[in-house]
Amino acid sequence: MGVSNKAILCVDDERTVLLSLRDQIAKHFGDRYRYEIAESADEAWEVIEELDHHGVQILIIVSDWLMPGIRGDEFLIQIHQRFPHIVTVLLTGHADETAIERVRQSANLHAYIAKPWSEKTLIDVIRSGLQTLDDGS
Repeated sequence: MGVSNKAILCVDDERTVLLSLRDQIAKHFGDRYRYEIAESADEAWEVIEELDHHGVQILIIVSDWLMPGIRGDEFLIQIHQRFPHIVTVLLTGHADETAIERVRQSANLHAYIAKPWSEKTLIDVIRSGLQTLDDGS
């Protein structure tokens, strides 16, 4: 089995958070997907462009809210405008309700996970996100 052409992308400016997100997701889903990480929205766009260029479909993006530069809500809204099929998940220790609501309205937010998260919650959210893609909704 080669490298999967479906990917899950995690975006967070704290590397330790990124690595544990990626490791927890990869542990559960194994080699069914590619697991990409980015430490900023800019870096995430580079990863997205590259994957897109190679015909890899990004299924889910888990993004932190409070990041330098652009915040997670803005980032996910931009993602949704260009790639409406991508399932968006906002991860945060301190997003305000307004920001969460904005992503719900404008980026079809699939779920919001509070930090510190439990591995079970993370996996349940990813699983239900993948389910919505399978249902074609």
